[in-house]
Amino acid sequence: VVVALAAWFNPLRMLAARLPISVGNVVVSGSKIKMENPKLSGFTRDKRRYDVTAGAALQDLTRPGIVELHDISALLEMQEKSTMKLVAEDGVFDTKKEQLTLERNIVVTSSKGDEGYFEEAVIDTKNGNVVSEKPMQLKMLNGTVKGNRFELTNSGDVIRFDNGVVVNMKLDNNATKPSAAAP
Repeated sequence: VVVALAAWFNPLRMLAARLPISVGNVVVSGSKIKMENPKLSGFTRDKRRYDVTAGAALQDLTRPGIVELHDISALLEMQEKSTMKLVAEDGVFDTKKEQLTLERNIVVTSSKGDEGYFEEAVIDTKNGNVVSEKPMQLKMLNGTVKGNRFELTNSGDVIRFDNGVVVNMKLDNNATKPSAAAP
């Protein structure tokens, strides 16, 4: 009877019916709540779609503004209607700061064929800024960029690489070749 009543009187049922979020199993252990397979979908202020999923999300009731995420995957629509896929092993979302810190094996892949590899990324979700103070690599169709610091501001209007930057670019076949007579 208790199990039947608990299933019928599910307080998350009312919350989930009103939000673009779905949650698998919920487990309470001590002061932590673990949600399995949470999903969040919606649109940005400029009407671009996003879908975010995680293998698990944990929230400590003693720190209600902090959400730990594991096995993160996100699909984001970009301004020019291309898409960007992001995966990361771990992350922490601070709801008060509106800041997502991603860690370990972060891979960003665009539908245009570009790939980015990061050890860490701090995302200001309110302003659309991203900073990484650790080594990263960007692979594009025509070359690579490596650096020990990365900064993206204004939702991608400005991208800056710092500290030991190495750029390798491939010239296309139409590039001017140096003349044989040149010294």
